Amino acid sequence: MHDATVEETHAEHDPHATYTGLDNVKLAMWAFLGSECLFFGALIASHLLYRNRTGTGPTRHDVYDIPYTSVSSFVLLMSSLTMVLALAAIQRGDHRKLRIWLLATSLLGASFIGGQFFEFTEFVHKGLTLQTSPFGSSFFVLTGFHGTHVAIGILMLLTMYTLSKLGKLDPFSEGAKKVEMVGLYWHFVDIIWIVIFTVVYLFP
Repeated sequence: MHDATVEETHAEHDPHATYTGLDNVKLAMWAFLGSECLFFGALIASHLLYRNRTGTGPTRHDVYDIPYTSVSSFVLLMSSLTMVLALAAIQRGDHRKLRIWLLATSLLGASFIGGQFFEFTEFVHKGLTLQTSPFGSSFFVLTGFHGTHVAIGILMLLTMYTLSKLGKLDPFSEGAKKVEMVGLYWHFVDIIWIVIFTVVYLFP
């Protein structure tokens, strides 16, 4: 009885709490990421169906550079660590380190995007485009869609950086929650890339 009273009191003081006791912003983010998983799952399945349908164009063995893509993947995965450090910084109320780690995460993400752009350019030079074959179409749509998500994540990170610079991120209010939601999105993007890299580049 006492526990139920405590939970009801907590819910009254937290305007963002849902009936389940979870924060509604976090619940909405998880629902969004769940829908994104389904979308990426469909794109990955399509690529698996079409990866050997190359027609007269180059095959994946002709264009893939596994060592290069591995380095690019490592850069993106390292950005998850800097994102964790950014969240820890705002939870301590340390805005200077928050901005440092947010900027570091953004730069790592931008490096990944730059690497992906270079890779796409090399593939085009080798004769693989969206129109070349079903393999080319499925590859560019899948990896390009992921790259778009990374770019959106970078914009979110820079927004948090700007808000911190303007003093609009209160670590004891909504500020830490905003950084946490951005971090959740960023970790999702990183995890999805692990799946894509494994399925697209490493599966025989």
